[in-house]
Amino acid sequence: MTATNFSVDPDKNRDPETLRSYRWFGPDDMRSFGHRSRLKGMGFDDIDYQGRPVVAILNTWSDLNTCHSHFRNRADEVRRGILQSGGFPVEVPVMSLGEMMMKPTTMLYRNLLAMEVEEVLRCHPIDAAVLMGGCDKTVPAMLMGAISADVPSVFLPAGPMLKARWKDVTLGSGSDVWKYWDERLAGNLCDRDWNCIENCIAPSAGTCMTMGTASTMACIAEALGFTLGGAANVPAVVAEHSRLAVATGRQAVEMAWDKRTPSSFLTEQSIRNGVVTSLAIGGSTNAIVHLIAIAGRLGIELTLEQFDELSRITPVLGNLRPAGKYLMEDFYHAGGLRALLKELGDLVDTTCQTISGSSLGEQIADAEVVERDVIRSRESPLSPAGGTSVLRGNLAPSGCVIKALAAEPRLQCHRGPAVVFDNYAEMKSRIHDPELNVTADSVLILRSAGPLGAPGFPEWGMLPIPKKLLQEGVRDMVRISDARMSGTSYGTCVLHIAPESAAGGPLALVQTGDEIEIDIPGRRIHWHVSDDEIARRSQQQPEAKPLANRGYLHLYANHVMQADKGCDFDFLVGRTPGAEPDIF
Repeated sequence: MTATNFSVDPDKNRDPETLRSYRWFGPDDMRSFGHRSRLKGMGFDDIDYQGRPVVAILNTWSDLNTCHSHFRNRADEVRRGILQSGGFPVEVPVMSLGEMMMKPTTMLYRNLLAMEVEEVLRCHPIDAAVLMGGCDKTVPAMLMGAISADVPSVFLPAGPMLKARWKDVTLGSGSDVWKYWDERLAGNLCDRDWNCIENCIAPSAGTCMTMGTASTMACIAEALGFTLGGAANVPAVVAEHSRLAVATGRQAVEMAWDKRTPSSFLTEQSIRNGVVTSLAIGGSTNAIVHLIAIAGRLGIELTLEQFDELSRITPVLGNLRPAGKYLMEDFYHAGGLRALLKELGDLVDTTCQTISGSSLGEQIADAEVVERDVIRSRESPLSPAGGTSVLRGNLAPSGCVIKALAAEPRLQCHRGPAVVFDNYAEMKSRIHDPELNVTADSVLILRSAGPLGAPGFPEWGMLPIPKKLLQEGVRDMVRISDARMSGTSYGTCVLHIAPESAAGGPLALVQTGDEIEIDIPGRRIHWHVSDDEIARRSQQQPEAKPLANRGYLHLYANHVMQADKGCDFDFLVGRTPGAEPDIF
C-alpha cells in the first residue's frame, strides 16, 4: 500500500480567505464573534483554528455496530493526521448503520444517513471531511451524501475483521453461518459445535471477512477514487490500518486547500470503473442498487442493462468467498484491490482522477500480485464472465439479478412449480413444516420483501431450504423474491424483482403450483401463466395499504424508488448541490 507516502507542496495557495469556513470565522462582525467565542468556550484558542482548514471527522461509531467498534481509536488517529498537516479537526457523530442489530434492515435507513451527511457538511463550517464507515449501507450512504453536498471528502473504510478458525477449519462470516445452520438442521452438527462456532466466527473488530457487501463497497469506493490507494482491504485491527487513518487525515487537509470536491474527479467513467470492480471481485449483488444510487447523485443514469453488458465481458479475478475460496485477509496479503485493478488492464479507465490528485493509473502503478490463486490473471480467471447476471421476463418486467457464480451449475437453467409465501413471517412459520408440499425441483417464492413491502428491502432473499430437504442432502434450490440478500450469502437466489409485489408487480399474482423458469445464460425469467389468467388475477388484487402515516417511514414510502432505480429518494437524484447557507 502506498497511502502513507505524503508530502506537502510548499508553493500551494494557502490563503485562509479561500476556505469555506472563513465565512463563519473570518469576518469582523457580530455573528463571527459569536462563532469564535463559542469555540473558545470549548477550550480552543485562536491558534487552533485561525488560518487552518476545518476538517470534519464524520464518525459512525456505535456500541451496537460491531463493524465499527474500533472507530473511537481510529478517529483519534485521523485527528493526528489532520493536526500534522495544519488542519483543525472536529469530530461529528452521524447515524451508525449496523446491519447485524438494526431491524428490519439498515437499507431502510441508508437514505436517512445520506441526507444527514449532506446536511451536516452543508450547514457547518467544514472545509473537508473524513467519512468513517464500513458496515454495508454506511459506505454508499456517506458517498451519496458527500456527492450531493460537494464538499471535499475522503472515505476511510473500516476494514475487514481477521480470519476466523474453528478446529482445523477457516471460517468466513455470514457464508459459514448459513452453511453450518443447514448442517445443524440436517442433524449433522451438535449444539456444542454450533456454540463453538458462535464464539469464534467474529474474531475481531471490522466488517465481514468474506467479500460481502461491506468489502464490495469498500473496493468500489477505492475504484471510484474516494479513498487513498490500497485503503479498501487493510484489515481493521492491524497497525497499517492505524497508519491509514493518520494518512487519510493528512490527505483531507490537502483536499481542503485544493477544493478537490467529488464533482471535480467523479465522472461517468469512474462509475464504470466501480461496476467493473464489483464484477471482477465477485462482489455482492447489493452493489448494483448502491452504484445506481451513487451514479444518480452525480446526475448519471446507470441501468441494469449496463451492468449486464459489463458482466458479459468482465472476468472474475478475485477468488474470494462466497463465490471462491479465500477471505479478505488473504486478498490483502495477495496484493489487494490495487493488484487486481492492475490485472484488469484495459477494462479499467486508469485516467480517472482520485481524491489524492493523482490518476487511478498512478495509484496502482507499483502494485503486484503476490499470490496467484487469490488474485487470478485474465488468462486464468475464477470465471470468464458473469459474476452477476440481470434477468428479465414477465415476472420481472423491470429486471432482477442473480449472483450466478454462487449458484449450483445444475440450476442455471431450471423450471419448477412455485411454493409461494406471502411474507417473511408466513415463510418462517411454514418452511420447515414436514407437511409442506415441496421438492428439490420446487421454486420457493417470497413476496412483500421489497423496498415498500417489508419495508426497507431487507436481506431475506436467501430463503432457507426446508429441513426435510436438507435431511435428504439438498443444499441449493431456486429461490425468487423481491428482497435483497447479504453479500455473504450464496445459492440460486433470484433477487430484486422489480417492480416489487407491494408496488403492483407480477410477483403479487403468483400462486403455488405455477410453473416458473429461469435461464441464466439466456438472461430470462418466465412465469408460465397465460396473459388472460394474469389479467383475471390482477383484477382480484386488493388495494395496497399505506406503509405509514407519520415520521420517516411516511417520507420513505412516498419517495423511495424501486430496486432497478437504486432505491434512492426521488427528490435527491441529480447533480445540483444545495445552496450554501446564508449567515446573518
